[in-house]
Formats: sequence, C-alpha cells, structure tokens
Amino acid sequence: MTPLLTPSPSPPPKEHLVSAEPDTPTTPTTLPGRTVAVLGLGAMGLPMAANLARHGATVRGYDIAAERLALAADAGITPCASAVEAATGADIALLAVRNAAQLEEALYGADGIAAVLSDGAAVVLTSTVGIEAVQPVARGLAEAGHHLVDAPVSGGPVRAGQGDLLVTVGATDAAWESALPVLEAMAGTLVRIGGRPGDGQAMKTVNQLLCGVHIAAAAEALALADALGLDPAKALETLMAGAAASFMLGDRGPRVLQAYDGEGAEVKSRLDIFVKDMGIVTAAAKEAHLATPIAAAAEQLYLVGEARGLAARDDSSVVTVLAPQRRTAASNGGC
Repeated sequence: MTPLLTPSPSPPPKEHLVSAEPDTPTTPTTLPGRTVAVLGLGAMGLPMAANLARHGATVRGYDIAAERLALAADAGITPCASAVEAATGADIALLAVRNAAQLEEALYGADGIAAVLSDGAAVVLTSTVGIEAVQPVARGLAEAGHHLVDAPVSGGPVRAGQGDLLVTVGATDAAWESALPVLEAMAGTLVRIGGRPGDGQAMKTVNQLLCGVHIAAAAEALALADALGLDPAKALETLMAGAAASFMLGDRGPRVLQAYDGEGAEVKSRLDIFVKDMGIVTAAAKEAHLATPIAAAAEQLYLVGEARGLAARDDSSVVTVLAPQRRTAASNGGC
C-alpha cells in the first residue's frame, strides 16, 4: 500500500510562508474588483464572508438555512437563492462545508457549481475533509480548467471575522497565485505547506490530532481535579499559570466547567466535528502505517459522547462522558 501523499519534488519557497501581525491597524481595501462566492454560511463561513466583504470584495453567499442568509445580508453579503446563483461569474468560490459528502454535493450535486465556474476560477476549500476526499476533486477541477486551493482553516469564528486564521495551503503555483489576495485577507498566518492539493489537508490532520487530544486532556484533567476534591475552577486557574497551560486548556477550560456544572456550554465547536476530524486523523495514520494510540483513545471518547446524544453540543461537553456531574460544590472557598 502506498502513502496517500508522496514527497513533493521540492519544498515551496520561503516567501510562501506569510505571517501578518493581527494587531497592526490596516485599512481593509485589498480586494476591490474581486467577486467571491461563499457556500456555507455557518459558524466559520459567515464570519469569513463578512471579513472578505470588509476587505472590498463583492461577496455572494449561499446557505440552506434562511436565517443564515438574513445574517449575511446584515453583514454586507449578497444573499443568493442557490449555490449556482452565487458562483456564476465569481472569481473565487470559497467552500465552508461540513464534510466530504457536502463537498461533493456543492460541486457536482443538483445545485452543484462545477458547471458554472468561470474559466480559470479557483475553488478555495476551507474545510477539513481529509486527503482522500480532496485529490480526486482537484483532478476533476483541473481537467475542467479550474483550480482547487486546499486551504483548511483553524482559529474559530472570532478570528475568522478578524481575518486572523491559520490557513495551511496545498496548491499548485497557478492556484496559489490566483487565490493569494483572498487567502491573505483571511489569514493572520498563511502557510503554503506544499504544492499539491492534499498537502493542506495533511497539515490540518496533524493540527486536529493535537486539538482533539488537548480538548480531551483538558476535560480529563479538570474531571480528575474534581474527583480529588479540588475546585475545578481553581484548578483551571492554577494550571493556566504554569507549564501545563495550553491554548486549548485556556479556551475550552471555562466551557468544560460550564458543561460540568450542567449549564450547557455555549456551542462554539460541535462535538461531532471532532468525531469527524479524529476519524480523519486515525484513518490517515492507518494509511501511513503509524500507530497513534493517544489520538485513538481521544476518538473513542468523542464517539461515546456522540452515542450519548452530545453530537450537537459544544465539544467541551466531552467531560460529561468521563464524569456526568461534579463531585465537589461549585466553590469550596479555597479550602
């Protein structure tokens, strides 16, 4: 069995690593004259679309949910009745879909856009769908004279709206150049990780291994603190002051506490997203003949959560799989 990705013939030039200072004041006028169709106006798609509109692009949006189209209109995005309407005549079609099946449907389904893309148009895929899903799509688009820019994003809705995402790109030279202004408007850190569609997915797969494990570890640590008779809130504060601190602990920790207290944490990242992503991680590792026991254990935790009805809840609710409720009072006064 051959690896999904063979080594690139040569690494991309260093200038393909672009880092922007997110706190530097800028005038967002980098995209006048560009028409971008954004398909999928969910938690990430809508703020990405709004950010591109602020940068001067003409942005058309489509989503199956009417309420998302209404929010898009309020954000300066032209709402469209269909994906085809949004994509017709666009320079860039940006896809923010949930999974590989939705990617296929967006391009080749009943309302698929592949047939209406302008000559030389670029499809920018911002979703995590896995290497195997991207490569045949890239070939099909290339045969029709279009580009696929494999550009999964990381950072969450707030950073999406600020144009401060981590964007890891796998794309040919021509595809990279065609989409570069749009990618720069989206990213706080933009990395061309390789020259082939699939390279971006590969890097995002590695990223999601760490994210999925870190969320599970944060939940497990705070559940252990509670089981040992400690106030989990005080434990979180203490952990964030030392070497055990991490972005995921700081970001998810407060929501873990909410879920643990039965409050129902605000849904910023659904648990079933990590069911999908950790499945992509372990499948890629199996294909590469690499054991990933820690990732596999985390995947099982998310799968149990999904089976218990937590799929649509915030991923921090995975703590309730480990311990359904707190043993300690909400605060023990530091005693």
